[in-house]
Amino acid sequence: MTGLKPGDLLLIGEACSVQFADDRELRLRLVSVDPRPTYEGWVWLTGYVLNDKGLAVDKREVFVQQAGLRVLPAAPVPLPARSRSDR
Repeated sequence: MTGLKPGDLLLIGEACSVQFADDRELRLRLVSVDPRPTYEGWVWLTGYVLNDKGLAVDKREVFVQQAGLRVLPAAPVPLPARSRSDR
């Protein structure tokens, strides 16, 4: 069991895999963790890459070392803008 759950916001950087070093670090909103066994300590994750505004810009599947993952605090969900008629 990974302890990760759908909806978690993860920081994936060099500690997870050298492919995410330097400016290739990303924030991933987790959708699923592949339950199939892999190499010890490694895991396949599927999720949405978030931009600086917290919007999903790409769906990715990544193979990372679980020990290097950082779970970030959940960002507040922005409310839709209200129209004048809603006030």
